[in-house]
Amino acid sequence: MEWNDQYKSIEAPSEGLFKDNGSRFIALAYPVETEEEVKTIVAGLRKEYHDARHHCYAYRLGYKGDVWRASDDGEPSGSAGRPILGQIDSIGLSDILVVVVRYFGGIKLGIPGLIRAYKTSTADALSSACIIEKVASRHFRVTFDYLSMNAVMKVLKDMDLPQTAQNFAEECSLETRVRLASVEDFLERTKNIAKLEEI
Repeated sequence: MEWNDQYKSIEAPSEGLFKDNGSRFIALAYPVETEEEVKTIVAGLRKEYHDARHHCYAYRLGYKGDVWRASDDGEPSGSAGRPILGQIDSIGLSDILVVVVRYFGGIKLGIPGLIRAYKTSTADALSSACIIEKVASRHFRVTFDYLSMNAVMKVLKDMDLPQTAQNFAEECSLETRVRLASVEDFLERTKNIAKLEEI
């Protein structure tokens, strides 16, 4: 089976701006991995830009990009969240949140004007972001007895897997991250020498 476990995201937060008829649209893009992170960032921005009229956003998560949401936050339906998501999708990004903070300038822009503003400010933020390749992976806690340590270490070394949270006592444990394409191989190689728990 041919795995496609690579996908694109952004390395660090980036910012974009669009102005139209006195309204300012500040687009803020963030690398995120969970909906919890999304909630925290959006809540933080609502506090930071408490005097703004709208905080519209869209996000897409996961290597398949199948977790997503688009919020118009009081703008006319489909005029804000969807155009933001459209820009994320046009570059094929995931694990990303874009929030566009709107300061109203007193002149209504109409739905076509809003769509253009949200689209353009998002495109501006994404154009200055550093796009990176990410590899989807699963995290495991590996538990084994002291006598199996050499065998376990050999698997990790042969498969070039990272190790964290090592604990070598009577019962040994460590944590590792395995790219999706290698998970079956990893499970096969460790089945008689260690106990695995997905974390």
